[in-house]
Amino acid sequence: MTAFEPITAERLAENVYRVRQVLERESQAFGRPPRLIAVTKYVSASQALLLREAGVTDIGENRVQVLREKLPLISGKFSVHLIGRLQTNKVKYIMKDVRMIHSVDRVGLLREIDRQARLNGVEMDALVEMNITGEPQKGGLTEDALPAFLREASELEGVHLRGLMTMMPLDAPRAYIFERFTHMRVLLDRARQLPGGQEMEELSMGMSQDYDLAARAGATMVRVGSALWRA
Repeated sequence: MTAFEPITAERLAENVYRVRQVLERESQAFGRPPRLIAVTKYVSASQALLLREAGVTDIGENRVQVLREKLPLISGKFSVHLIGRLQTNKVKYIMKDVRMIHSVDRVGLLREIDRQARLNGVEMDALVEMNITGEPQKGGLTEDALPAFLREASELEGVHLRGLMTMMPLDAPRAYIFERFTHMRVLLDRARQLPGGQEMEELSMGMSQDYDLAARAGATMVRVGSALWRA
């Protein structure tokens, strides 16, 4: 059962176009819009396939089990991003199907991704999830923990940290969200100067309620769901 009513290909294309127009407008200071990652956790595999007709090539899934149920239909059709919190014991199920893991926030998970990548003969790109709002219920590293985390990753061959990811509170004031997004850009620049941070160029932030602010602050990827799937 999906959380959204089925949508027509035409309406989905209109929604994609509208979101991309906003991304183009808000990111002009950075020279290129962020990559649109369409969040498909609440839609069926057949609905997700309509994204291809709208020119979307990247999708984001939150849960490993839901992704695996969709893979028979969508495998090879998209670059798949795992954007939700990932349990260590689920890593082995996604190594050959996922392009990037956005939510790496602990050393144990980092090491397991590396181990499974080497077992499967692949190299996995990943983002470090940052908690820059101080919410105790959310995952993510603190800023103080980032240097040691990058050093740890630099010793691993199977996983490559490509940037940072964060999420904002749903009810936060927009001025606060924009300030935090802007701080993420500063944090990425700092991280690139640290040992193990030289390959970090991606900044994944912004969802349906704040993707415009993320683009304005310099996101390279936005994760948009409900703004695309409203029928």
